[in-house]
Amino acid sequence: MIPRFIEAGDVTLDLLHRDGRVEDSWLRLHPREFELLWRLAQTPGERLSRKQLLAEVWRLEQEPGTNSLAVHVARVRSKLASFGMDQMLVTHPDGGYLLDAPPGPSAFKFRRVSLDSQ
Repeated sequence: MIPRFIEAGDVTLDLLHRDGRVEDSWLRLHPREFELLWRLAQTPGERLSRKQLLAEVWRLEQEPGTNSLAVHVARVRSKLASFGMDQMLVTHPDGGYLLDAPPGPSAFKFRRVSLDSQ
């Protein structure tokens, strides 16, 4: 069964919304950005090669002659930077990328607000 949520540090990815959030703010990820971050969050701390990511996220068996992966990584980092978390998406020295964030829930929890208390 595929989970609805993956939590990596303070980022919660939501498969239903196909977006991520930090606390109560959405990252506003584009579809491919979400897929990239979701795939990396499935195995935090594990390096995924460029070839693996292109095969698993882009569904490409051959290397395209573009820097599309690097561009998407830069966009995700930019969105994480708004929360001071751009360092969690790491370029590995041997190539590829990894998510440097502990798996599991963040300390943040949504507050429940009752309409009666307003």
